[in-house]
Amino acid sequence: MAAEELKTISDLAQLGAGIAIGFGAIGAGLGIGIATKGLMDAIARQPEIAGKAVGFFLVGAALAEACAIYALIIALKLSGMIG
Repeated sequence: MAAEELKTISDLAQLGAGIAIGFGAIGAGLGIGIATKGLMDAIARQPEIAGKAVGFFLVGAALAEACAIYALIIALKLSGMIG
């Protein structure tokens, strides 16, 4: 009976890992997409701020990707690939 429960818990952990990485990827993709749209709108309105705006965009994109990396780490932890 205990081995069957452990299998079920492992299956649920795998499901949780998939959900974690899925939502992490969706969130990062939406965040970077919205940030890119804002960057393009800003540069279209005022082309002279392109250099400064790209710098701020890169900081925002890095923060959005950090959330996806955290989701990956959680998924790896749930699947048992890391300690």
